[in-house]
Amino acid sequence: MASLLVFFCSAGDILAQEELSPDTLSQDSTMVMGDNVAKVVTTSVISYAQRLQDRFTKSPLLITILYIVILYSIVTLITLLIIILLNRGRMQREEKQKAYLLEKYQLLLMEYLFEEEKQDKAFREIVRIANNRMSRQVLIDQMIDLSVNLQGEIKERIQELYLRVGLKRDSLDKAYSRKWHNNVKGFRELAFMNVRDANDKIIESLNSNNEILRMEAQIAMVRLSEDNPYAFLDLLEKPLSLWEQVTLHELLIQHKLKVPAFKQWFHSENLTVLIYALEMVSWFKQRGVGKEIIALFDHENEKVRNSAYKVCGEIELKTSLSAMIKKYPVESYANKLEILLAFAKVPDAKYLDFLKMVLDTEDDVQLQIQATKAMENTDEPGISMLIKLMKSKSEYKNYQIIIRHVLDGRIY
Repeated sequence: MASLLVFFCSAGDILAQEELSPDTLSQDSTMVMGDNVAKVVTTSVISYAQRLQDRFTKSPLLITILYIVILYSIVTLITLLIIILLNRGRMQREEKQKAYLLEKYQLLLMEYLFEEEKQDKAFREIVRIANNRMSRQVLIDQMIDLSVNLQGEIKERIQELYLRVGLKRDSLDKAYSRKWHNNVKGFRELAFMNVRDANDKIIESLNSNNEILRMEAQIAMVRLSEDNPYAFLDLLEKPLSLWEQVTLHELLIQHKLKVPAFKQWFHSENLTVLIYALEMVSWFKQRGVGKEIIALFDHENEKVRNSAYKVCGEIELKTSLSAMIKKYPVESYANKLEILLAFAKVPDAKYLDFLKMVLDTEDDVQLQIQATKAMENTDEPGISMLIKLMKSKSEYKNYQIIIRHVLDGRIY
């Protein structure tokens, strides 16, 4: 900065001196002034560069490193800026190209599917356009979008076109790729197009540590199954998450798939699969599973037993009530509560003595409330017994207050 000031001052002095004698200014003097200014500029620049070099060479190591870091940062930022701008331009071009292809494919697919006289021409045009990876991917995506909303012969035509154009090879390459997100795309495409050539890879992915890949493999197996859409549960070792359970159930309902007999998984070593099977039995109100569910009352896992008690109540399995009475004394608090809830859903006056025993022996208010509610649901026999217990003056019981409130509906 000091060198620049010296330069401007020196140049100013020369100009000032020349302005003192404007009448004597001539071509020679102008040339002399230009030479002087050039000399001052050259001298100042050389001097500044020399001092900068001296400062750099004599600076401590830390300052030298700092100079290098600053220079590297500037170069890196410029490089990144160039890359970002180039990538942005490429993405914009691709988006425009995809929009054009999407519009073109929609028209050609409509001609191929619904106008027989134009079918051959449309096919040749589709093959001509689908000549690179991007255009082929756009075509696959458009076919899948169409197949979601179409059924029967039209959907079969889409699958036939998919095979004729050779798009199966693209999907298989993705399915066997080393990148999981490509596997997801491949599984989905093959499932929609009903292609089973990659089933071994899909089955392998059922127990992947990647949750997204695992779920996509499950969905693909449901779509590709011919007889039992849930056959893959036999191969599942990883826990079946709640989200996966909901997704599989929605898939079964949405596509009106054949509902299997879920009791076949009551012996599964995967506890999440077992519990899911119990819940599906309840959802679809499957009958003829009484013995199998009652056998689960002796399962070592508390959650499995809890689900079994719950399902018995939801499907109104009366034959299970006597077995639940035997299990009640040794069960956990949560399972005792579930047993009493089952009795409330499947009211039977034969078991009023058991429910009264619960009132007499249990100190927990929630257990007493559920027992009272179960007695009330048996209608006249249970209500009569409750009124008698409430009005009994021989001995005060804490449950008398509970009975009073349950009967007048202040709790439920």
